Amino acid sequence: MRVVTSVNPVRGPAQSELGPSLPEGVRVRILRTAHGDRRAAAELAAVLTERQLTGLDPLPAQPPVLLRAYRQEVRALPDAARRLLLLAAADQYPVDTHAFLRAVTAARLDTRPLVAAEVAGIAHATAGGIVFRDPWTRTAAYEIASVTDRRSVHLLLARVLRGEGESPRRSWHRGAAALGPSRRLAAELRAAAHSARTAGEHDLACALVERAATLSPEPLDRARLLARAAADAWRSGDADRARRLVAATDDDALAGLLALRAGNATDAFDALLTAAVRRAGGGPVADGPGGAAMSEDLAALDGRTVSGGRFAYGGTTGSASPGPAAVDHAHHSAVHLLARATEAAIYTGDLRRCREAAAVADRLGIVPPGTLGGLAAAFEGRYDDARDLLKAAAGRCGPGGDPTLLIHSGIAALMLGDHTAAATATVRAAASARARGDGVTVPQAMEFRAYADFWTGRPRAAEAATLEALRQAYTTGQDNGACHLQAALAMFAAVTGDEDVCRERAEAARSYALARGLGLPAALALFALAFLDLSTGRFAASAARLRALAGFGPGHGHRAIRHLATPHYVEAAVRTGDTRVARAAHADYDHWARTVRSPDDLALSARCRALLASGGEAVEHYRTALDLHASGTRDFERARTELLFGGALRRLRHRTEARDRLHSALEAFEHFGSPQCAAAARAELRVLGEPVSPVRGADDLVARLTAQQLMVARMAADGATNREIAARLSLSPRTIDHHLRGVFARLGIRSRIELVRLLGER
Repeated sequence: MRVVTSVNPVRGPAQSELGPSLPEGVRVRILRTAHGDRRAAAELAAVLTERQLTGLDPLPAQPPVLLRAYRQEVRALPDAARRLLLLAAADQYPVDTHAFLRAVTAARLDTRPLVAAEVAGIAHATAGGIVFRDPWTRTAAYEIASVTDRRSVHLLLARVLRGEGESPRRSWHRGAAALGPSRRLAAELRAAAHSARTAGEHDLACALVERAATLSPEPLDRARLLARAAADAWRSGDADRARRLVAATDDDALAGLLALRAGNATDAFDALLTAAVRRAGGGPVADGPGGAAMSEDLAALDGRTVSGGRFAYGGTTGSASPGPAAVDHAHHSAVHLLARATEAAIYTGDLRRCREAAAVADRLGIVPPGTLGGLAAAFEGRYDDARDLLKAAAGRCGPGGDPTLLIHSGIAALMLGDHTAAATATVRAAASARARGDGVTVPQAMEFRAYADFWTGRPRAAEAATLEALRQAYTTGQDNGACHLQAALAMFAAVTGDEDVCRERAEAARSYALARGLGLPAALALFALAFLDLSTGRFAASAARLRALAGFGPGHGHRAIRHLATPHYVEAAVRTGDTRVARAAHADYDHWARTVRSPDDLALSARCRALLASGGEAVEHYRTALDLHASGTRDFERARTELLFGGALRRLRHRTEARDRLHSALEAFEHFGSPQCAAAARAELRVLGEPVSPVRGADDLVARLTAQQLMVARMAADGATNREIAARLSLSPRTIDHHLRGVFARLGIRSRIELVRLLGER
């Protein structure tokens, strides 16, 4: 018999009760904290501070008013019923131990008093266990009990937990029953937490270590254990608990690591770099017997692994001589923190901070991880150094292995133009993270998988995966990553012709990014809007956006995105007659392409050269570009090259080859689901006098709808309301209504009933 708790799913009304202006990340975490209880969610939302509303401070853990009412209900029950509910609650809250039935049998308890709880609607017994009305009723049943009664049930549960693999949960109950500080019990709980952590049960490990901190008589040990608990809370996906625990430690390094994922990137950089210098210098945090454990906490908080006393990435140079274990771990802690500081600088797009991190690394005798060092070198224009560092990092993308290393391998492959390797590395990173019980790292992998999917022409398939990653990022408190994913979804929407969605997602991403100094997603969102303008023939608007992208300062733009956007800027600038700036932009892009020797980058450079040339010279550059595309992976860009080439051939009156190129481009755009680009190809064919067939697969539902419209249509056909669909897709109900009207128009129907019938036939 297992103790379970019913959870009321939050429907549309609960969403509206939270208020339309609530940031999506805060909204999702409130619903998680409230366990889906609409009243609890509304109460929590109503008491948020300004910093909590903006996601800068952790959310409150409990709704006090609701809990007071529930405590009164439980207190009204007979003593025997309250004791059974206490036993059931202790078996599940805050650690689920599945020992209720054995405890009832061992203590020979009479379960008939539970009838009173059933009559009151508080809980009821089933074949699977006692089901509480909701999680807050369970919490109330536990918290109203006296310390003596709680200790009694914990000891009973510990006594019956004797099965294989139940040692960590037995230790939990022993620790919960402790009357005061105990070194012996604290050590037992630490060992139990290690076992739980090894098994991927980070939520259990967090509870065990936090209880060990409570029982530890030494203040330094308590601080170290709270830091370890924060790392476990983070890896379990409970960001608010992690941040509350970090706040209790006064540890700037841990706070900086969390700020990197959900705070201001500039503040994160400053905190991380300061902590790295302090650790490398043997500061007070790094000294003493806790140094090794603190290094492991830093690694675990960000999904890293420690092997043989050394971090899995990075290395040292200079005169780092053998010394005490605490010094060695302090040095490797500094390596980790410096790597993350560099990552924060790269997120901001701030070249000055990248240089500052590099200078500190040189002074401390630390070699930055290859990917981060390569990106910093690329930002500085040291392309040969960047290529060598990135190639070394991209080579570490074999199966298994550390998830963060694999993510960095994927980023390196993206920079080198190898999108197949990037997709492989990021998929393996997500799989490895899931296998380790480290779900918090999965959306981080998807942030960069999205780039590979976009460039290789898989926007429809990638959109669903990116939406799932967006939900995971919000749920686990990684709002900075969610911002990056929103920008990626804006890019997908630009490709698939969802103009309203593109603008809404780009605006959401840019609004958040500019407030947090996140240059990378801010630049990607602007690039999405520029691409939308370019694909719909608004060349002047596209060129203006891309010029702004080139001129943005730290926290607003990003050199990597500017680099990716250069071929599109050249096209937009040439279309508006501004070739002077276009030639300068192409020169730098060509330098990078020739350095890394990526077929796709070389192909795009040749396409830029063709756009800047005329007559027969342009034709030869286009042919060179298509020959290079044949060895690359960016199929979508190959189709765009064919579109531009077909137009150039038409103007030169090479009608036969122009038709062939334009038909090939049209077929590719229809396959990719890019209606604007397909419309441009049809327009060129019509100028040639070529009969153009209607949209391919007119009887095919997928061909008639954009990726976002198809997703909305399927949810609506399943009975979801506009508000529910909006919540699932992180869009506004107004946009969902617009999508449904578009679906009805494209399919020639007038109601949801017809939509259900139409989808049911497929």
